[in-house]
Amino acid sequence: MLVELLVENFAVIERVRVRFHNGLNILTGETGSGKSMIVDALALLFGGRASADMVRSESARARIAGIFELPRDPALRKMLEHAGVEPEDDELLLEREILASGKSRAFIASRPVTAAVLRDLAPFLGDIHGQHDQQLLFSNEAQRDMLDSFGGVETAAVAQLFHAWRATAAELEELERSEQDSLRLMDLWNFQRKEIEAAGLKPGEEADLENESRVLKNVGRLDESATAAYNALYDSPGSVAAQLKLAARKLEDLSRIDDSLASAVDTLKPAAIAVDEVSFVLRDYLSKLEADPVRLEVVETRLALIDKLKRKYGASIDEILAFLLDVRGKLDRVENASGRRASLEKERMRLASEYEAAAATVTAARKKAGAELARRVAAELGALAMKGTVLNIVTATAPWSASGSDRIDFLISPNAGEEPRPLEKVASGGELSRIALALKTCTNPTTQRTLVFDEVDAGVGGGAAEAVGKRLKKLSGASQVLCVTHLAQIAGFADHHYSVEKREVKGRTVAEIEELTGDSRTHEIGRMLSGARITPEALKHAAQLIKSSAGS
Repeated sequence: MLVELLVENFAVIERVRVRFHNGLNILTGETGSGKSMIVDALALLFGGRASADMVRSESARARIAGIFELPRDPALRKMLEHAGVEPEDDELLLEREILASGKSRAFIASRPVTAAVLRDLAPFLGDIHGQHDQQLLFSNEAQRDMLDSFGGVETAAVAQLFHAWRATAAELEELERSEQDSLRLMDLWNFQRKEIEAAGLKPGEEADLENESRVLKNVGRLDESATAAYNALYDSPGSVAAQLKLAARKLEDLSRIDDSLASAVDTLKPAAIAVDEVSFVLRDYLSKLEADPVRLEVVETRLALIDKLKRKYGASIDEILAFLLDVRGKLDRVENASGRRASLEKERMRLASEYEAAAATVTAARKKAGAELARRVAAELGALAMKGTVLNIVTATAPWSASGSDRIDFLISPNAGEEPRPLEKVASGGELSRIALALKTCTNPTTQRTLVFDEVDAGVGGGAAEAVGKRLKKLSGASQVLCVTHLAQIAGFADHHYSVEKREVKGRTVAEIEELTGDSRTHEIGRMLSGARITPEALKHAAQLIKSSAGS
């Protein structure tokens, strides 16, 4: 709901700051006092069009700011998150600036946004009735949602089937589109598969071959080095093994005299064992080491083949084998495409049939709900001085969607004999506001929003005005309602009453707003009843009107 509204340098308003409340908030004042300026300012916060003539003369800019208490709506939270906006204490600050040049800027939580973002946000926060460019009710989607809410129409099954059908149709379309290209590439894929499979590659094979190649190319050098190492360690008179044996014998002689050197003998033994083991390894290595030009050629040829495949299919054997798996998969899909296509076509037809059945059920429910809603709205409009007004809720065939296959149109005929027309074609703002009021009353919305009615009392009086007031009061039980009115019968139902008045300050006209209570409220309603000259009888009548309305 709207918690607070600040308006600066907007038309005749120099600066107004007003707090609104839950329930029915009524704005009254003399004709031309600027009551509708409050509504127009709020419309700008909902993304309405701005123009230079909205800026108060001799001012550089106009500014409108509103603090809204946010409803608990996951879709709203997701939208704010997408816009990068973080609400503070479940409240949201909306701002709009209009420069004297006509340019405007918008902000949400002090973050710059476009007016389009405000328009997207508006349906979650409120709805203004009476301003044609602010009518959520003009939207066929909104009319459909209102009808579904009224009739308890469930569309979850339809939505699930629609998404499954569309996904299947998209896959089938993609399969058909790519099939020709795939057939053209089959020869290439078959060649690639055969070439890689013929190579018989094994993971890690290249590293082993490269090592073997190095060995075969350096047999002489390896033999020389290994022989020298073997001789130094074991086979020469002054080898390491001989020296270690000599040292061990000397240490044993010493330890017989000084047993503190016994541990040194034990420490030396592993070194002798290690030298022996390395020597035996070298001896075996030398026995197997021999030049093999034929094997070298085989290894080099194999490495050349691997290098060729790497240049074509990947930087390593692992990548080449991954490429092979991919090619096999493509060939398998092409070879099985006809079967897959038939399966998808069968699934698409099944889903289409189930969707049509589910959508038909939804259509039937909407037609039934539409007839009942139209009857109730017509009865409401009769009580709102629009007797004879006919509402036709037309359910027409529309392209398939997650909401069904229906287009919903609310058509109104305000006068007997006139052809029913879409809501946006209804010329009178007062009629439009009363139609909106009747629809809102009948559908009994449960989401806490701010509903604004301007001109709702146009062309009504007496008992009809009281009926309008009662319906506004009822509607304010679920949503915050702001209403601009000229009628005392409606003002009497207010939970919170505001007076808008023009005054001249330093030679300039200034509009001011004040919340009325007690005697000041009685005085304002008395003025509405009797005009400029407020009589004691008018005040008495005003007090009685407030009392009787409070008990309604």
